[in-house]
This record gives sequence, C-alpha cells and structure tokens, in this order.
Amino acid sequence: MKHVTVIGAGTMGNGIAHVFAMNGHKVNLVDVSQDALDTAIATISKNLDRMVAKGFLTEDGKTATLSNLSTFTELNAAVKEAEIVVEAATENVDLKLKIFRQMDELAPSKAILATNTSSISITKIAAVTNRPSQVIGMHFMNPVPVMKLVEVIRGYATSNEVTQKVMEMSRALGKIPVEVNDYPGFVANRILMPMVNEAIYTLYEGVAGVEEIDTVMKLGMAHPMGPLQLADFIGLDVCLAILRVLQDGFGNPKYAPCPLLVNMVTAGRLGVKSGEGFYFYQPGIKELVVAENFKQLN
Repeated sequence: MKHVTVIGAGTMGNGIAHVFAMNGHKVNLVDVSQDALDTAIATISKNLDRMVAKGFLTEDGKTATLSNLSTFTELNAAVKEAEIVVEAATENVDLKLKIFRQMDELAPSKAILATNTSSISITKIAAVTNRPSQVIGMHFMNPVPVMKLVEVIRGYATSNEVTQKVMEMSRALGKIPVEVNDYPGFVANRILMPMVNEAIYTLYEGVAGVEEIDTVMKLGMAHPMGPLQLADFIGLDVCLAILRVLQDGFGNPKYAPCPLLVNMVTAGRLGVKSGEGFYFYQPGIKELVVAENFKQLN
C-alpha cells in the first residue's frame, strides 16, 4: 500500500504522515486549514532535522521524506488514489462519522478506511460506511515517530484480511502492532484513563499536591511521566472525552470524570496545548512549574 491519505494535520496526524512518508509511502495530508498544513510540514521538517542530528536519518533521507508529502484542503483530490486512509481528526464522534461517510463515498472501493481514535467504537464508525469489513482502528501513540506501539482494533465486521494487512504494514513502519477487540477505550485507555482520573481525584480530595502525586508514580511505579503531567501532555479535553466514552459505553459510575477535570476543561485549562493545566507551560521553559491554582497544595 504505497498511496496513503492522512486526514487531520494536528499532533497525531502530522506524526502519522511523518512515519508513513519516512518509510517510502506517498502521503497526502488533508486538513480544512492551510495554516494547519503549513504548521504540520514545518513540524515534520523540524523533527526530521532532530533525527538527522542524532544520526538516525541522513540528509538524503530527510529530503526523500519531505518529497513524499503532499498537502490538500479538499478531501476529494486527496483520496482518489488512496489504498489506505487514516483519519486523525479531533476525538469527536459526530465529526468522525461525518468524515467516514465522506471517505466511504470518495475513496476507491478497495481502500482500507482506518481511524486513529483512542476510544470511539470502530463498529459504530464502520456502520456509517458501505464497507464495514474494510474499517479498522490504528491507534498510534504520541509522539508517533518515537513510540513503537500501534493498537490495531478490529470492529465487529472487520475482515481477517484487512486486519492482517494493517498488522503487516504497521510492522513495516517499524512499529509493534497489538491486535485488540472493539470495546470502549480498547486496552490502552481503558487502563490508563481510570488511573489518570484517580490521580486527579487524589488531588481534588487534598490527599497530596501535583508534584507529590507525580513523584510517587515516577519513583514508586517507574513511570517515565507522572499521571498529571501525562494528562496535560495528552490534553485534558481528550482525557475528559475518553472518560465519557468509557462511562457511556460501560454504564459504570467508576468511569465518571472527576469534577476538577470537568471544571478545568470548561475553563479552557487543557494542558500543554493551552499553556496551562496542572502545570504551567511557556516557550523556552523546560522545567515543570506547578500551575498557580495548585501551588498551595504543594
């Protein structure tokens, strides 16, 4: 599958496009915003420079990768030759269903339609298409060029042939695919998000401060990043959306998001992407600084 279309030029989309292009695929990157596309190409170029500097890639490799990338603001032209389309839009079910209806209508009949969703039902997404056997989940981890795991999620109707193709393609990208079945949160977020939510509850209930909670998990459980910092990195709005998928999907109150998380998202405190979450983020400052609202707890 040499012709790949990636829909969405955000953090995940540009990372997915980067990995496919670096491995010799012709990639059409699609977004409604030309500014977002320009930013994505600049980000990919900067990440490739970092790989060159570390000796993981040659200058010729960088040039070849960038030459494999084309950008589009219209879906029709971007998918007409696609053998696989990977959707990496915002984690919003209505938006994803709309995009999949369009993909199904415009992409070649044999094309595989994949989604990078981190929690939304593959079966539900596939049901709005006329090719449910060709719809599958490819949940890459962030940052995509670095992280090895790809959750390959089979919907209720996903065929064995499509699953095998996606598993093989993931390995060819240098990733380690893990096949899982289609239930809320799959494996990664079904386990991760309750932990993140419990860390937020621990802060909310005054058990410990931001730094203390993250330090316990880093030093005591050998996590490379504490759960509150990780939540900021993922995006608090994304964490909230996934917890609501889990709560709705299982009907179990144990997945109910902490009120503190709900309030922070409502207030626009989304983590790294907004400049403030549990920590404060400012360009040029690498050390972690606890956000003002939580300093009295540390």
